[in-house]
Amino acid sequence: MSSNDEPGVDLATRLGYLLKHAQLRMDELTAAALRPYGINGRELAVMLVLATGEPASQQQAAQRLGVDRTTMVALLDALETKELVSRHPHEEDRRRNVVELTEAGRETLRLATAASDEAERKLLEPLGSRVDAQHLRNALRTIVVRPET
Repeated sequence: MSSNDEPGVDLATRLGYLLKHAQLRMDELTAAALRPYGINGRELAVMLVLATGEPASQQQAAQRLGVDRTTMVALLDALETKELVSRHPHEEDRRRNVVELTEAGRETLRLATAASDEAERKLLEPLGSRVDAQHLRNALRTIVVRPET
């Protein structure tokens, strides 16, 4: 950022501004890191949810990610087109679709996760230490997953 592009002291101390711009930087780094694997950050998140072990329904995956049904269908359609996931009817409830990673999906997930981890490392590099980076993660996790009051 050049000095003409800097937000100024008042804005640069606002949490909303800082979180937004940290997220924008993370998005840039993640997009570049994932480009070789043909997926984006949202698709990686879906794949991470599906990799938990048990076959998940589309609805369960959407709930875990906090996205609506229409968005989840679009994400899964894209991943299925790329042959990274497969969908099939649930054995006991044929109204539900089970979604699983394909073998190509598992390999892509392995490589893309390593690339995403490197993007996160680059984002957190200015903090200087792993301890500071872990404190930031822990603080954000506390805010994000805290029970509703």
